[in-house]
Amino acid sequence: MKNLTLLLILFLGFSACKQVEKKAVHIEKEYYGTTKEGKEVDRYTLSNDSGMKVHIITFGGIITHLYVPNATGGLNDVVLGCDSLSDYEKGSPYFGALIGRYGNRIADGTFTLDDQTYSLVQNDGKNHLHGGTKGFDKVVWDASSRIENGKAVLQLNYLSKDMEEGYPGNLNTEVTYTLSKANILEVSYRATTDKKTVLNLTQHAYFNLSGTADILNHELKLNAPHYLPVDETLIPTGEIASVAGTPFDFTSFKAIGRDIKKEDIQLERGLGYDHCWVLDDSNKGLRSAAILQEVNSGIQLEVFTDQPAIQFYSGNFLDGTNPMKQSDSFYNYRSGLCLETQHFPNSPNQASFPSTELSPGEVYSTKTQFKFTLIN
Repeated sequence: MKNLTLLLILFLGFSACKQVEKKAVHIEKEYYGTTKEGKEVDRYTLSNDSGMKVHIITFGGIITHLYVPNATGGLNDVVLGCDSLSDYEKGSPYFGALIGRYGNRIADGTFTLDDQTYSLVQNDGKNHLHGGTKGFDKVVWDASSRIENGKAVLQLNYLSKDMEEGYPGNLNTEVTYTLSKANILEVSYRATTDKKTVLNLTQHAYFNLSGTADILNHELKLNAPHYLPVDETLIPTGEIASVAGTPFDFTSFKAIGRDIKKEDIQLERGLGYDHCWVLDDSNKGLRSAAILQEVNSGIQLEVFTDQPAIQFYSGNFLDGTNPMKQSDSFYNYRSGLCLETQHFPNSPNQASFPSTELSPGEVYSTKTQFKFTLIN
C-alpha cells in the first residue's frame, strides 16, 4: 500500500511539473485588421510566465509591442510602434518590421550578377533602401504557430516573386520568432531561390528601454573594433576603419549621448549614428554582438547573432510626425534606436565585402537573439 501511495505521489508530482512546463509559454491569435488591398491581418501574442510578452502582426512581421520585466517588478514596453494597421500602412519608419530583400542601402539602386545588371527601386534619394517601396515590411505573411520544446513559436512565410522590386528569383522566405522561458526572443531566417540573387534580411525594432523621451542616456557596448565609414548618401566608402580614438568606439559601455554631438564628418553625414559596425569573430557563429542597458528601468538587452555586422541607428530621422502608440504625443528625434544584425550595406557593389549572393540549391540561414535581463 505504501509503495502504491508513493507511486501515486510521484505520478502526480510528475504530472504537475509537466503542467507547469506546458504553461510556461503561451500563444494567442486574434484578428488585427484588413489592409487597403483587402487582406486580413492577424496578431499573435507570444508570452511566458516571467511576464515577457510580444505582439507580432502578419503585416510586415512587425513587432508592435514587447513587454519585459523592469527593476521595480513592473513591465516596460521597450519598442516603438503604431496603434493601428492603418498607421503602419500610412508609412512608419520601419517600426518593428522584417526587412527584405536587402536590409540597408544599395548604391544607385543597381547591382550586377553574372554580367547582368539589375535595377531596383530608388527610394532613398538615388539609393535603394530596405527592399524598396514595398519590401518585406509591407507584405502580409502566411503564419502558423505552435508550442515546441517549451518555447512559443511563430512561423511566417512569404514567396517573393521573380523581379519583385527588381530582384531576380522566386524567393521562398521563412522567418521564425521564438520566445523562451528565459526571456529570449529569437528571430531565425531561412530562404531559397530558383535564380541567383542577393539577400540580406534583418529585424528593424526601435528600442527604448526606459520609456523616456530619448535614448541618449542608454549605455551601449558593441563587440566591434571596426566600422564602415559612409559617403554623403550613407553608402559605405569601402574602407573598414578602426573605432579607436573616434566617437564610434563602443568597445566598452558608453552613454549614446556622450560623443554624438562631437565634430566628426561621419556623425554629420548620419546626423548621428547610422553606421554599420564590423563584429568580432564572424566565423564563430552565434555570439554576443551588443549589450544595451538603461539604469532607471534596470533593463539590459543583449543581442546575439551569427551575422558579420550590426547597424546601430540612433533614431536621427524621427521627426515628430509619427504618433506615439497609446499616447497623444509623437515620436521625436532619437526617441528610439535600432540594432540591426546583418551583412554589410551595398555588398553587391563592393567586391571586398562578404558576399550576399544566394544561388539555387543553397539555403540562406541565419539567426539573431534578443535576451532581456536586469542589470546586475
